[in-house]
Amino acid sequence: MIRVTKLDGSSIVLNADWIQSVEKTPDTLITLTTGFQIIVRDKMEDVIDAFKDYKRQILTPQEGS
Repeated sequence: MIRVTKLDGSSIVLNADWIQSVEKTPDTLITLTTGFQIIVRDKMEDVIDAFKDYKRQILTPQEGS
């Protein structure tokens, strides 16, 4: 899951596995695999970095596992 900020300033947590695309339009437009679209305040690069961090966390073996 990744946290992004909607245009009204409220936060929303998205299932990162459902992200289909991220566009700079000039705001950042996130399209989910469901077809739902959301425009966020976060920069496109920040959304991509959050996605990468999420994937890294779930794919990296945890100590003691």
